[in-house]
Amino acid sequence: MLNRRTLLRAATLGGPVALFPWGLIPNLAQTAPAAPTAAQARSGARGRAARIVPFAHAMQVPPVLSPVSRTDSSDLYQLRMAETEVEIVKGLLTTVRAFGGCFPGPTIRAVKGREVVVQQTNDLDVHTSVHLHGGHVRSQYDGLPMDLVEPGETREYRYPNEQVAASLWYHDHAHGLEAENVYRGLAGAYLLSDPHESGLPLPGGEYDIPLLIRDARIETDGRLVYTDPYECPHMLVNGKERPYFEVAARKYRLRVFNVSPNRHVSLRFADGAPFTQIASDGGLLAGPVELHELTLAGAERAEIVVDFARYPVGESVVLENTAALETERPEVLRFDITRTAEDRSRVPDVLATLPPIPEATVHRDFWLTTFPDTRINGRKYDPDRTDVRTTVGTSEIWTIHNHLTRRPAGVFHAPHSFHTHLVRFRVLDRDGEPVGPAEAGLKDTVAIHPGESVRIAMTWGEYPGEYVYHCHHLVHSSHGQMGRIDVLP
Repeated sequence: MLNRRTLLRAATLGGPVALFPWGLIPNLAQTAPAAPTAAQARSGARGRAARIVPFAHAMQVPPVLSPVSRTDSSDLYQLRMAETEVEIVKGLLTTVRAFGGCFPGPTIRAVKGREVVVQQTNDLDVHTSVHLHGGHVRSQYDGLPMDLVEPGETREYRYPNEQVAASLWYHDHAHGLEAENVYRGLAGAYLLSDPHESGLPLPGGEYDIPLLIRDARIETDGRLVYTDPYECPHMLVNGKERPYFEVAARKYRLRVFNVSPNRHVSLRFADGAPFTQIASDGGLLAGPVELHELTLAGAERAEIVVDFARYPVGESVVLENTAALETERPEVLRFDITRTAEDRSRVPDVLATLPPIPEATVHRDFWLTTFPDTRINGRKYDPDRTDVRTTVGTSEIWTIHNHLTRRPAGVFHAPHSFHTHLVRFRVLDRDGEPVGPAEAGLKDTVAIHPGESVRIAMTWGEYPGEYVYHCHHLVHSSHGQMGRIDVLP
């Protein structure tokens, strides 16, 4: 049986291809593809990628999950994690690991002050642990890396939803397995609303759309191969490869998630049209910010408002990734303007009142290293070792350093994507320079580029217990770039 110790040993010592630290061997990406042998097919080895035909699929909107029962104060949901077949590339069936038979998982819509209870059953043959990313929950429901749901077991997670409205997401967090489990499909959106946000005249209903963006490698036989991100040429939006989406000539609220295990994206419209960012990871910004390009590291989210009324019916506009590799196509999603629609929505000049930046009483430094292996402050994750002790209500400033002075040739994920559980934070500065308004809101994940130092400020609360912080390039956290923090009463 795979227990805490054997799982940790597998993650830190390497072994199966599923745990290999892709990108730490630069010349892996230069290996010429070949047709897989029978043994390779069983092991998941790389063969030949399926042909890319942009805009062959209509984009799907993940279904909203319905509760199986309700009380005066809570909603009960049930989900099963199991393999299912889906069509990601036109004409090919691909086996994925899915929540509730959906790829990505069904959207859970929650309301502040109303508890959500999710009973997760693991019908896979691998261990899982479900984490609500960005959620403020008690330690026993946080989906800690070693709080495993074994195959055949059911675990209950309780989410109090006492925080402000935000675009959260749920995903696997079983240590040593999280990168592959998320890559193979264990991710879904969790959209939390509150009375203030619901009262704003922003686009809503069918004009409020989550976009879960990620890369993948689909073989010519339909297999989803877990491999080096250099070898993942397919770009998926809501589970379809480079789809199209029919929209009306009016404003839309697009909730953009980067759920790639190991890739950042930089999104812009091919015609250079501007759009308006209204929220980041932890909720609404103080006010709207006009952008022409949006960059998201792994696990970061942003909400944008796009006015398609600028285009006549019958035209299209393509969303592209300027961070695509030279060997990749830049297209991500095509919007087709197919109709007119009434639009009474607008973006207010003031969106939210952000809490003041806390006055820190504790300062800490964290060094993230990639070579010769992934560590924080020279240590790999040990679930039995406490790396940081703090108390509920303590305000701290953390300075996170990326030890690399430059991006090494052939290494895809030299930046880090730093995430803290339990709290949202405020990004203070990058190398001493204050961040811009798009990054000045409430955050739970932040990119740290090679040679860069980033300061964040947070106040620990509101639950005591064990939590973790880690790089959200999930191959890095799978290999130990993670620490334990104990929050004391």
